[in-house]
Amino acid sequence: MEETLDLIEEITRNDSSKYYEVGNLTHNGRAEAAVEKGFIKEVRILKLNIPHSKHVQIYEKYINETQKMPVWEMSSWDEWEKTPEMLAEIKIILADNKVG
Repeated sequence: MEETLDLIEEITRNDSSKYYEVGNLTHNGRAEAAVEKGFIKEVRILKLNIPHSKHVQIYEKYINETQKMPVWEMSSWDEWEKTPEMLAEIKIILADNKVG
């Protein structure tokens, strides 16, 4: 299934380090389930309904081609792997949305 990414989350790992993810409500719900299972410490939505910019489209295409949405029956929280190019796209998305 093709995912449409339309929000920015802040995810806190169990070691208290944090990272930003461009996701959607499905991803956020799975992250909330991961919190309940103790796989991550916290997830917060920082911005909803972000513009579907060129940079969001690039990252969305990458996620749809290379990553899988976490399942409800997860046994761990697996962060979406990001290339250096995709990390750069996320930085632009965060700056465009005045987050981070």
